[in-house]
Order: sequence, then structure tokens, then C-alpha cells
Amino acid sequence: MLMNMKDILAVAKENHFALPAFNISDYSMFLGIMEVCEETNSPVIIEIHPDELSFIGAEMVTAIKEKAYKSSVPVCIHLDHCSDFGKIIWAIQCGFTSVMFDGATLPFEENIDGAKKIVEAAHPVNVSVEAELGTIGSLNPEDMEGGAAKIIYTDPEDAAKFVEATGVDTLAVAIGTCHGLYPAGMKPELKLDILQEIASKVKVPLVLHGGSNNPDKEIGESVTLGINKINISSDIKAAYFGKMREVLTDKSLREPNVIEPLCMEAMKEVAKHKLELFQTIGKASLY
Repeated sequence: MLMNMKDILAVAKENHFALPAFNISDYSMFLGIMEVCEETNSPVIIEIHPDELSFIGAEMVTAIKEKAYKSSVPVCIHLDHCSDFGKIIWAIQCGFTSVMFDGATLPFEENIDGAKKIVEAAHPVNVSVEAELGTIGSLNPEDMEGGAAKIIYTDPEDAAKFVEATGVDTLAVAIGTCHGLYPAGMKPELKLDILQEIASKVKVPLVLHGGSNNPDKEIGESVTLGINKINISSDIKAAYFGKMREVLTDKSLREPNVIEPLCMEAMKEVAKHKLELFQTIGKASLY
């Protein structure tokens, strides 16, 4: 069942759970995510960054759409961090049902103007829009998802004004997460008090970026406090490609249908843990 972000997250918000937005970089990763979600009866957001999209190509989005239509669980196809209007329009034409305008580093009014422009283009064709207010940290200066050296926490009053002025369907908030995997010894601490205040003032579903590698307790609590979408990229890629490196030490292996299922299973274990943590398992029955 293919859905847009507004509709798929409305059910999550009403029933107090979150959907993982899994970033996929190739078709085997996508198949593994769909397998674990269908096995657990879990709705899912398939997320693709513009750099990933330029690699896999628009033709693969067509294949993803076809599988989503036929799936037994709700699926949203979402374009991750993008500030380029032309690329966002291209993604909509490719078949994405949701897009993100990333204007987090812009001045407040310019962020509003950019998000409004995307909303005006996307809503008439039933495509949802996510925007971001505040900045997510970055642990890698070459991180394709961006992020900032310094985290700027989302101001709850500004969040309410932003949503009202733009008409966005979801808002990504900055409460202390970073993109990537945290180095040994670094302990992230989420500002859940800020999240609670934002949730009291903003009525659209809230998004947490940089969901990988954070303490389960804090992530689980963020769901109870109003987060309905959590982006997961590094955790599943570390499992998938880590297993691939291990498997390829056997120099005799060369067939993808032998190598990649092992990598998919390693990734599926991580994905299932996220589904449990976000209280997503079994929730496809609510749609």
C-alpha cells in the first residue's frame, strides 16, 4: 500500500508510535527492509537521499513504487535532505510520495519561504512535505546528509510559527542528535524537555533525524513524547556492509544471490530492533 507522509504519520500520531525512515542505497537493502516490515506487519518509510538517488537512478524508484503498491503494509517513499528546488520537483516526478526541504541553515524567514514554495508545488499532486528547524549535528564532515558542527536546538515558539506559516506536513526538530555513528566514549544526550515543549505547541507529526546509535532509552522516550518518524541510516548500513566485508573474506564467493542475503539478514536484525523500539510492529493493521 503506497501512501504519502501526511496520511501514514497521521495514524502514528493518533496511536502514539513512530515509523522508522530507513535510508536505502541499493535494491537488496530495500528488499531486506521490506521483508522485515512485512514479516512483522509494520508500516515503513523508505527514505532516499539525493546522492543515493543519483546513484540508484529514477528507474529503481519505479521498481520501489511497484513493490510498495503490492505490499501488505503501508509504505511511504520519501526524499531525504534536499534544498534544491529542481531536484525536489524531479523526485516528485520520479514517484516520491513525500519530500524534505532542508533549509535549516537558512535564516528563519528564508527557511519559511523555501518550505512554502515546496508545499505549493507538492500538495496539489498529493505529495507531503517535511521541513527542518534547528540543526542536527554531524560526526563526519563528508556526511552526505549534512549536519552542522554546532547543534542549534529548535525553539518551540519558532516551531509553531514555522508550521503555521508554511503548511508543512511534518517538522524535523533538533534536540541533540547527530548524523552518523558516535565515536567510542561520546555519549549523546537528547533534550527531551525541549521536545515536550515543541510537541505541546506543534500539531503536525514531529521527526527525529540522526536516530542511529543513540541510547535506546532516550529514543524510546522520544516516541512517547511525540516523535512519529525517526531517520535510521548509519545503523542499518553498518550492519549490511559490515556483514558484506566479513562474507567477502571468502574469496570463492562471487554470486550476489549468495552474498547479499547474508548481509540482508544482518541488516534485518537491526531494523527489527528499531521497529520494536519505535512501537511500530503490528501497527500496519491500523491502516
